[in-house]
Formats: sequence, C-alpha cells, structure tokens
Amino acid sequence: MAKLTLKDIDLKDKTVLVRADFNVPLDASLNITDDIRIQATLPTIKYILEHGAKKLVIMSHLGRPEGKPVAKYSLKPVGARLKELLGQDVLFLNDCVGDNIKQEIDKSKEKVILLENLRYHAEEEANDAGFAKQLASLADIFVNDAFGTAHRAHASTEGVTHFLKSAAGFLLEKEIKYLGGAVSNPQKPFMVILGGAKVSDKIGVIENLLPKCDAIIVGGGMAYTFLKAQGRQIGNSKLEKEKLDLAKSILEQAKKLNKAILLPIDHVVVDNIDPAAKTEIVGQDIPVGKIAVDIGPLTIKLFEEKLKSAKTIVWNGPLGIFEMDAFSKGTQEIAKFIATLKTTSIIGGGDTAAAIAKFKLEDKMSHISTGGGASLEFLEGKILPGIAALTDK
Repeated sequence: MAKLTLKDIDLKDKTVLVRADFNVPLDASLNITDDIRIQATLPTIKYILEHGAKKLVIMSHLGRPEGKPVAKYSLKPVGARLKELLGQDVLFLNDCVGDNIKQEIDKSKEKVILLENLRYHAEEEANDAGFAKQLASLADIFVNDAFGTAHRAHASTEGVTHFLKSAAGFLLEKEIKYLGGAVSNPQKPFMVILGGAKVSDKIGVIENLLPKCDAIIVGGGMAYTFLKAQGRQIGNSKLEKEKLDLAKSILEQAKKLNKAILLPIDHVVVDNIDPAAKTEIVGQDIPVGKIAVDIGPLTIKLFEEKLKSAKTIVWNGPLGIFEMDAFSKGTQEIAKFIATLKTTSIIGGGDTAAAIAKFKLEDKMSHISTGGGASLEFLEGKILPGIAALTDK
C-alpha cells in the first residue's frame, strides 16, 4: 500500500502544512545545542518553496509542556535557526490554532511560517478531532516529515489527515524505504545488531526479525541477561531477572529456526561505573563484583567476522557505555568496520545514532533513523499511525 509522497503533489499556489520534528535540545539559555533534526527536514522545506507553494506553515512539538504554555519549551529559538539555515525570513506565531493565527498566515509577507509548540494544547496528544480540524484549516495540503512522532496518533500526525490530502515528506519517505525494506524485503545475508540496556525494549524487534534475518548479534547491557540464561557468571553486570525465562526461550527459538545469536565471548570490566575506573579484560565468565561495560577484543573480532558478508545490517542499541570514552571501543570499532563494508547499513535512532555521530561516521552509513521509539516500533513490524493515515497513491 503505497502512500503519496511530496513529488506526487501539485504544490503550485497552495498553502502547505508540514509536520516537522523540531524537538531539539536546548541549553539553559535556550540556545539549540544540536540542530540535526532541523537540518533533516530542510530538503522537504526547500522543495516545497521551489515548487511554487504560496505559503509553508510548519508545526512541531518541543519537550513535554503537558498541555499548557511553558516558556522554556517555546519553538521561538527554532524559528531563529530556521531563518539562518534558509537564508530567508521566517514568521514565528505565538500559537498554532485560532482565527487570529489564520489571519496572520493569510496576510504574512513571509512565505515560511512556524507555529508555536503544538503540545501547549492538551488536545494535540489526545488527537482531538476539533483541534486537528483547526490545524487543517490553515492549509490546502498536509505533508508529514516527522518520523520521530509517526508512532503516535496525535492531532498533528493522524488527526489532520482526515481533513486534508496528505503525503510523506522526503525524510519520512526515506525512513519508510530503509526501515520498511529491512523488515519486508532485506537483501541477504541480513544481520541484526542489538544493544542497549534492556532486553525488554527489544523483545518485539527480536520476535519480528529472528525469522527474517541470518543472525542476531547481541551486545550492551541486554547481553548479560542472555549470558546468565546460558548459565554464565555475569558478576554485578546489568541483569533483568524477570526476563531470564524469555531470554532462554528466544535462544531456543533461534536454535529451532537454525539462526545464530552471537553473544560476547570476552568483556571489559570495572569495579564501579566511573569514566576514570580501572578497566580489565576478562573471558566469558565475569568475576564476582565486576561490572561489564563494553565488549572485549575477541568479541569485536567475532562480530566483525560475522558481519563481513552482510548485505543488510540493522543496528539498534550501542554495545557498551559509549558515552564514556573508556567504554566506547566496542561500539566504535564495530561502527568503523561497518563503514568499510559494501552493505546497506541502517542505524536505528536514539543512542545508536548518537554514537555514530560521536565517532563522525554519519556519512558512511546508508541510513540513520531520526526516530528512536518510532524506528523500534517499525522494526517490530507495527503499523505506525502517522504513516498509515497518509493518503494512498
């Protein structure tokens, strides 16, 4: 079921409403500390402006203001940054709905208009039909380019599509192409790397991708629950006790399907989690009192050996506590190795994307997802309401 995309739509003389994901980090002085999400939507914004649109109205959320105006969650700094990036004036409005907002848009000299934070209204997250209708009344066409919120049925992602012809922006289209392709029709061999702290976060991904992939490589905090399930000693490493039975059943299921699940065979361990802690490398069993914080050199070799034949790699979750340099080697080495392969490399959002950015390897990956929760749900095979609601071709 193909969805309308930006290139399927005649934009000439139309007012276009775009849902962007401008949920950017701000410091205490309300300066944007990372504008990657704004940059990611620029191709969609520029295309709309270059193809004859009369006006471009952009809406987004920022933070969790809980349905009322909170000054530190204003999108005003985003408007200023957008003006710099586009090299043209951007009109910032102090609300997102209401008769006066509609009038301001109609009479504005500026072509680009940014609305104030959608989540200043409780109706946004409640997907209130009246609120969605008010948003829709501001334009002729709706374009969703906010993959990061596509897994939420909110007024600005799902509700608005009931009132306007709706299409995917370039960023959303790219996410559907790469993540959707990995789930439905990956080139083989297809390898999945899963890391991060918890098994519970990745259960759906494992269950959905295990039958489709050739191997799952497991690192990060979640690996120790699997190792414990195999009867290994894990010292004081992270353990989800209540998930041990589940880990056992996943390992059994993999055996039945004849799929490899690769777990770490050596570990970087410390006495306490501190960037200055003294590290040592131990084998498969972690001594009493020690905490594993990264995969060891033999594991790096084992994982690279498995990955070198891959035609598709999906990676979600770092392989150690990469934020601390002393514990980042495993994640960095695997990232650098993937960067040398002729493969389709798909990086799930969130921490994995942050790690790839830290190691300055963004341009060496085929696709880095902009949505953490959304990319996980997509990889679980779930229908994302923000995508399902778009107009069919």
